[in-house]
Amino acid sequence: MKVLANDGIATSGVIALEQAGFKVDLAKVAQEQLVDYINKNEISVLLVRSATKVRKDIIDNCPSLKIIGRGGVGMDNIDVEYAREKGLNVINTPAASSHSVAELVFAHLFGMVRFLHESNRNMPLEGDSKFNTLKKSYAKGVELKGKTIGIIGFGRIGQATAKIALGLGMKVVAYDPFIEQVNLEIEFFDHQAVFFQINTISKEEVLKQSDFISLHVPAQKEYVISEKEFKLMKDGVFIVNAARGGVINEIELIKAIESGKVSKAALDVFEKEPTPEIQLLMNPNLSLTPHIGAATGEAQNRIGTELAEQIIEILK
Repeated sequence: MKVLANDGIATSGVIALEQAGFKVDLAKVAQEQLVDYINKNEISVLLVRSATKVRKDIIDNCPSLKIIGRGGVGMDNIDVEYAREKGLNVINTPAASSHSVAELVFAHLFGMVRFLHESNRNMPLEGDSKFNTLKKSYAKGVELKGKTIGIIGFGRIGQATAKIALGLGMKVVAYDPFIEQVNLEIEFFDHQAVFFQINTISKEEVLKQSDFISLHVPAQKEYVISEKEFKLMKDGVFIVNAARGGVINEIELIKAIESGKVSKAALDVFEKEPTPEIQLLMNPNLSLTPHIGAATGEAQNRIGTELAEQIIEILK
């Protein structure tokens, strides 16, 4: 049986699948050519990440397909329910990238509170001529320890983010409409562990209490953060979105930054990927990355292995 990993798969996944007797195709097929390619090559399993979309045209016109797999958490680029109605297995890897995304959140937070995203732009340009000026500009950093981080969406990635925050000495408040209480286990290098019980509270209270806000929600029809939510926040709040583009109203975010309501914000995802709005790209108060939350070697190896294990279990 053949597996088409159209957006790539880690070597760990390729090895596991080939050892189980599958042939892995790593070709990158254009979206409009996928149906013909799948049918011509009798592909049984189509694996995607964020780039490839699996809609009704593929589901209806590719009779050889048995499994659609998403390397990652969200499956908004797949018509999941329709595929399952048609008898296809739809799989993903919800736990594999959680820690990688959480670490990126804190990479942004550490960068913003110490002006690293600005300093790294300006030091190469003016570090030799305006060193003391830049030093003064970036001399008002703040510590994360002792501050309150609000986590909106308290699933696997939200909980991984909370673990890092607790390890830094931050207070964690969280909102999730489907989760009331979580007992977090924080493991250390020597196999010791401590447990923290987090009881979720209302979204409004999270917004009011937080010095920093991190979003970990799936794609939705409505904005999770827009004008009403910004008004509830503390003045000078920091925001990170490493979840999905479209959960923050980007126009209102820019307004909130300009008014001082939001001090700085970090975006790993955008409403108009892969062509974000220029006003976002040029704003000095935004720390930006190109959707790389799960882009670590460790996460990709876990994703590849988990996909392979699920495929083998279903088809073998």
